[in-house]
Amino acid sequence: MNEKTIAQLLTEYPFVSDYFTLNKLDVTGYESMTFPLFLEHFSPIELEDLAIDKERLLADLPVFIQQMNDFLGLDTSSLVHSLTILPGHDKTGTPEGFESLTVSSSQIISIVGPTGSGKSRLLADIEWVAQGDTPTGRSILINEEKPDNKWRFSSGNKLVAQLSQNMNFVMDLTVQEFLELHAQSRLCDNADTVIARIIEEANHLAGEQFRMDTPVTSLSGGQSRALMIADTAILSTSPIVLIDEIENAGIDRKKALKLLVAEDKIVLMATHDPLLALIADRRIVIRGGGIHRVLSTSEQERRLLEELERMDTVIQGARHKLRDGQTLSVEDLK
Repeated sequence: MNEKTIAQLLTEYPFVSDYFTLNKLDVTGYESMTFPLFLEHFSPIELEDLAIDKERLLADLPVFIQQMNDFLGLDTSSLVHSLTILPGHDKTGTPEGFESLTVSSSQIISIVGPTGSGKSRLLADIEWVAQGDTPTGRSILINEEKPDNKWRFSSGNKLVAQLSQNMNFVMDLTVQEFLELHAQSRLCDNADTVIARIIEEANHLAGEQFRMDTPVTSLSGGQSRALMIADTAILSTSPIVLIDEIENAGIDRKKALKLLVAEDKIVLMATHDPLLALIADRRIVIRGGGIHRVLSTSEQERRLLEELERMDTVIQGARHKLRDGQTLSVEDLK
């Protein structure tokens, strides 16, 4: 780091300019120097007047760069390629009925089970990167290794992004202003392009279109969910996404899943919808607070899925006709 010129640092890590600004260092005209050499050009009087601690500034710069890389998801060592769940026990202390479950990027896992069976507890274990220290006794591996503590204690490294059933905005902002704030927080270089793509994808998911100047507090539940799914897929650095009962969102759920998978996310989807359960690569069956079984979708189930999708298309078409005030006939249901 100390061998690179200030110009090289600014090119490789544009956010370093914030480090200089925060420490009231004007590097204009000194870009060809290394940072240590730049600090040497100050006289003893200037060092005292400006309260410059050269040793501290040199030591803090690489820490600042590492923290920003982690926060922005730029450090390849922070990339999550796989998530492994090691078994614990259910509410009665009975060992869970699987050996281990490894999920890779761009895979969809459905979580099925009755209300209160322990789906949220599984999510919490993943989010907290459990190491046998939660009520279930489960352990979580990242990239098939015991994870670094940053996944547990760092505010910048969020392993899981959650999309709950209820999406309520309280900020007095337009959709564009909301997305601009998020893009700025991520130091996004091409913010306008990213924001335009998020709006486009969100409108593909929502039942009714909305615009950039729409206040976020005016969005319907389905529009809010569509906006947050698109935002999470495109702008969020969280490698794992959990969606709670997407079938109740009022959006195109299949397009939502395709968007998330296309962005290399690991998708965990709690659902009661058999169609969505079968879309997943595998499904986790929760019972009595523990993972009862882990099932892979079979070829027979995929054939059944095609039939269910055909029936779902017919039902959706009938709903649209009824919603638009049209007359429904027997032919519409064939």
